Amino acid sequence: MLEERLSISRRTNNQFYLMIGIGLVLLVLGIFLTMNGGGSHHGSPEHETATAGGHHAIDWKNRLFANLWLNNVYFTGIAVIGLFFTAVQYVSYAGWSVLIKRVLEAFGYYLPVGAIVMLVVFLIGQHQLFHWTDHTLYEEGNPNYDPIIAGKASFLNIPFYLIRMVGYFALWIIFFIWMRKQSVAEDLEGGLDYYNKSIRIGAMFLVVFGVTSSLSAWDWVLSIDTHWFSTMFGWYVFASWFVSGLAATTLAVIVLKQNGYLQMVNANHLHDLGKFVFAFSIFWTYVWFSQFMLIWYANIPEESIYFMERLGGYKDHYTWIFFVNLIVNFVFPFLVLMTRDAKRQIIMLKLVCIALLFGHWLDFYLMIMPGTMRGESGFGFIELGAALLFLGIFLVTFTRGLSKASLVPINHPFLEESIHHTV
Repeated sequence: MLEERLSISRRTNNQFYLMIGIGLVLLVLGIFLTMNGGGSHHGSPEHETATAGGHHAIDWKNRLFANLWLNNVYFTGIAVIGLFFTAVQYVSYAGWSVLIKRVLEAFGYYLPVGAIVMLVVFLIGQHQLFHWTDHTLYEEGNPNYDPIIAGKASFLNIPFYLIRMVGYFALWIIFFIWMRKQSVAEDLEGGLDYYNKSIRIGAMFLVVFGVTSSLSAWDWVLSIDTHWFSTMFGWYVFASWFVSGLAATTLAVIVLKQNGYLQMVNANHLHDLGKFVFAFSIFWTYVWFSQFMLIWYANIPEESIYFMERLGGYKDHYTWIFFVNLIVNFVFPFLVLMTRDAKRQIIMLKLVCIALLFGHWLDFYLMIMPGTMRGESGFGFIELGAALLFLGIFLVTFTRGLSKASLVPINHPFLEESIHHTV
């Protein structure tokens, strides 16, 4: 019998809920300590300069909302990448990936949670996250009037922003439900109809994703630094999301296999996953370097300010993260996964995937924190609590989704090819 069902033990579920509980406790503790022990640096030169320039003062609310936003953008990206990579497998008529397909599908169960969190955090914390939400920036004659931001008002306005946000999630969730429905129905009824329909749905989703992934990157991350712009930024966020999604997929497959599931997955499947992780870590670096090099070489002030803030700005507050980001997300996976054998060894893949999941979380930290917290961010209870909270929620939704259907798509037309896959 090919069918495999994931059974989540009470102990495992309790561990996930414990993670969520610890995250909440640390988050509340971090807020309390920040409120009573500083963390705002109200008397600092950066604070005084920012306040004079029309920015809001930095306090615990900025740090809270910035961390909620950071983690939700990160895990939403992993969730939608699961759907994207599934669509790619269908459109490319891939056979090797059939045995891991259900892992990719299960990521999508986080999307409704991500939609609710994103909407609530924006509605409550928009002024702590986005400078452009201050209405005085658009009023001519007001001391805070900003002609550059005012010129973007047709795109950066709250009603249109909310419409776009709801639109992204609505499309992603609709396509997720649609593709998942075909996949489960195929298990029950067999035949080629559901497979052929999935190819058509996947092709449509790839077009939708091509537009919405870039637009959401501009809205959720780029617009934090409202004055700055980069034509490569959509690709950059996609690359970071994609590597995170590949690392999460590989790690999930390994953990499942080590716990007695996915018994037909072998070193050849892991080798292919390792090649994807290796290749797209290099792709991320290519996009990172292309964006950085062009801006550094041109040395135009309105472009270079973005990297000046992250490389030497705010009294070198982010400089170490800038270099750690490169080491963890490029140098480490490049050197460790260079050989064929390394891509087939579970221990090597686990080390690299865990490092990459942390590294690309750090990448989003570097994208989001300078624009929201300026030089007053840090790593403390709020950061750890928010990360554990979202990780726990993601694991709960992912494992529940994974347990809703057989881990092996028993009637997929390419199942035999995947079982006997060799490289």
